[in-house]
Amino acid sequence: MDSKLIGVLGGGAWGTGVAQALANGGHKVQMWALEPEVKESVNNEHENKRYLPGYKLSSNLTVSNDIVEVATGKEFLIIAAPSLYLSSTIKQIVNVPNIADGSTVVAALTKGFVPSNDGPKLVLETIEAALPEVYKGQTVYISGPSHAEEVAMGKLTGLIAASENPKNSIRVRDLLRVPGLMVYSSFDVVGVQICAAAKNVIAVVYGAFDAVAEHSQIFGDNSQSLLFAAGLNEIQALGMAMGATHPETFTSIAGVGDLDVTCKSEFGRNRRFGQDIIKTDILSNFKNIDDLIANIGKVGYLPEGAVACKYVYEVSEKKGLKLTLCDGLYKILNKEIRPMDFLDAILNLGKVNAWKNNWNI
Repeated sequence: MDSKLIGVLGGGAWGTGVAQALANGGHKVQMWALEPEVKESVNNEHENKRYLPGYKLSSNLTVSNDIVEVATGKEFLIIAAPSLYLSSTIKQIVNVPNIADGSTVVAALTKGFVPSNDGPKLVLETIEAALPEVYKGQTVYISGPSHAEEVAMGKLTGLIAASENPKNSIRVRDLLRVPGLMVYSSFDVVGVQICAAAKNVIAVVYGAFDAVAEHSQIFGDNSQSLLFAAGLNEIQALGMAMGATHPETFTSIAGVGDLDVTCKSEFGRNRRFGQDIIKTDILSNFKNIDDLIANIGKVGYLPEGAVACKYVYEVSEKKGLKLTLCDGLYKILNKEIRPMDFLDAILNLGKVNAWKNNWNI
């Protein structure tokens, strides 16, 4: 295998996990992080003590606080910045020569929707709007059932590299085929991105149900399976309405696979947030969903589904969709209904019957 020069923009857990997999596979990886302490701990101790503590990192992985340095001269650039800061991150590198001329292949790990003045945007749409015109239809989206911790440990993980450009999809697929990663190509760019964003919303609901089920005579494994299937249907309905091209995307590792691990894994922050809604009344610290998003740092971890929920709701309203779980979570986060009122409504036979068509059950 030829060693490649790779830049990763974003020193969080997910960016670090993928950077470590690539570095462990023999590539030279340089990661950009805002925080000086991330640079110090990775370069000197080979550990990202802030975002991925306890996982030894390869000596092939280094960190810089200079974003232009990290973007310069790389064959591949992987963007792992949070969705809220995606545009501002990209704008810092547009004049880098290998970005300006389009010679670097650009891929993205960022999950979620990106807010804009005319409604939520998808990740690649936002990236391509900020990059030089040469990147239109050329970027690649990386997704799949993949917790950063297990990727960093080298545990077997499946990913999908989706792009409108088949050549770039295959190039990123082949780049990521390092020990521990099984990677496949897809051309359903919209479908894969929707799966990655909306599954976090369903995982918050799943976590809330999970917390209630611990002391419930009504909810159990059967209920969770019902919820899981209903959630997948809502993701597919949203994806097809937004322009997904392949229905099978939603039954692939990008869809059902990613939803499964996000809902059920011990590492899942969105599931944890749903549990905290019930167990610790975490929403009492916020006035509404906008206050929650503006002060998301107060949660103590990043529940992407809480942020994505607002934008899923906006899209569903615009498209005239009826997404029972996503809409219900929005109203909970916006303090329009109480969590237990939503659960009581589900238990109400009349409302369950009324929701049958929405859940496709």
